[in-house]
Amino acid sequence: MSIMLVYITAGDVEEAREIGGELLMRHLAACVNIFDKMESMYWWEGKLERSEEAVLIAKTSPELVDKLIQTVKNIHSYDCPAIVALESKQGNEEFFEWVKSHTK
Repeated sequence: MSIMLVYITAGDVEEAREIGGELLMRHLAACVNIFDKMESMYWWEGKLERSEEAVLIAKTSPELVDKLIQTVKNIHSYDCPAIVALESKQGNEEFFEWVKSHTK
């Protein structure tokens, strides 16, 4: 059994909450964690940028990742949001079952 951890950056904590809430209401994620005030440095349109962002980590089932990614892209304020899905094959099996039971 496996679950997916989906890393998503957002412009601020309010946007992160909006995205997380939408994923939960649609049962595309069983849980989201939000980390506020992360400092990011990145290249954008030929310039080195630095900004404060929020990070979400959404826990979901592998079969829902594509739908989750599309949902985030549809509501996100960024032109090119960071959305990275990582598979987790080991962990607390009871937690994995809980994630599966709260996504559809």
